[in-house]
Amino acid sequence: MITDIFFDLDHTLWDFDKNSELAFETILKESHPTININEFIEQYIPINQACWKLYQNDKISHIELRYNRLKHTFDALNYEISDKLIDEMSEEYIRILPDNNNLFDGAIEVLEYLKDKYKLHIITNGFADVQNRKITNSNIGSYFQTITNSEMAGVKKPNPIIFEYALNVANSKKENSIMIGDCLDADIQGALNAGIDAIFFNEKNVEAQQNIKQINHLLELKKYL
Repeated sequence: MITDIFFDLDHTLWDFDKNSELAFETILKESHPTININEFIEQYIPINQACWKLYQNDKISHIELRYNRLKHTFDALNYEISDKLIDEMSEEYIRILPDNNNLFDGAIEVLEYLKDKYKLHIITNGFADVQNRKITNSNIGSYFQTITNSEMAGVKKPNPIIFEYALNVANSKKENSIMIGDCLDADIQGALNAGIDAIFFNEKNVEAQQNIKQINHLLELKKYL
């Protein structure tokens, strides 16, 4: 019997790609107007995902993550830019990113549907200050009883320790909990390895094992919960 639902934040409830594009559009128009925003985003998205995977597995630091994803994108565009300007752009991006508050379609509706039936929580690998601002600015904080981030737990998903930490904070049991997220490695396999059931938010329709519960739209959670 499920009593507690743990959500990932970025790419699951909070539309990271859309909000990220808006942040970069603001920055590039002001500081690098010759760069085509669509070309920049096309390069940035897979580079950012690759950098985050390295970060989740402790292969790079958060400082390297923030620098590398921009440096590699500019390199792919053959755009000359100094390390100083990359660092300044990285800081500006983090500052204005949470000002955008687009959620995935159905996010509020499904949270409203779930809130009276279950205790809702968040587990995120994002940086605490930035994630808290995203949650506040998108007006979803009131739905969640606990918010666990990797800075608090000292480890990142898929490490089972962060799931154990979140369970303790939520005062819940793994057999009564379920994890919902967009990342097969960090969210889904991480939760399953920790003994927690999981539902894969497969918004991009990537190939996944048939035995994994999955949805393509958040409102499909009503079929499971």
